[in-house]
Amino acid sequence: MIKRIHHINFIVKDLDRALQAYQVLFGDPVDEPEMLPQRGVKLARFKIGETWLILVQPVGDDGIPAQYLKQHGEGFFLISCQVDDVRKAAGQVSNDGIHVLDPHPRQGLDDWQVMDLDADDLFGANFQLVECAG
Repeated sequence: MIKRIHHINFIVKDLDRALQAYQVLFGDPVDEPEMLPQRGVKLARFKIGETWLILVQPVGDDGIPAQYLKQHGEGFFLISCQVDDVRKAAGQVSNDGIHVLDPHPRQGLDDWQVMDLDADDLFGANFQLVECAG
């Protein structure tokens, strides 16, 4: 069902400062920082092999990323696993006891369709399923 790790997100308070540090390891980000308004975040992406590393900065006090930053501080946020069909994969994991937080996929970056899994069912780890064309 899972094809690969599609992306790993790290949550940061200050994207500009974080970019300076991460550029030492990974070079320049793929593009200029982007906004994902439906999630209330500004982000920057690095491509490492086939996997994206994404730095996420909440831009307000609302939303899951902002709440996560308040509760846990900066650092690892979530891993996204690529699947061929996000609805089908969500149904499979749900049938096997891992709850899907929303029954409808949400639009991520580019063409990504994303469904979040319940961290309580995964021993506190934040995972999501993602379907994309590439």
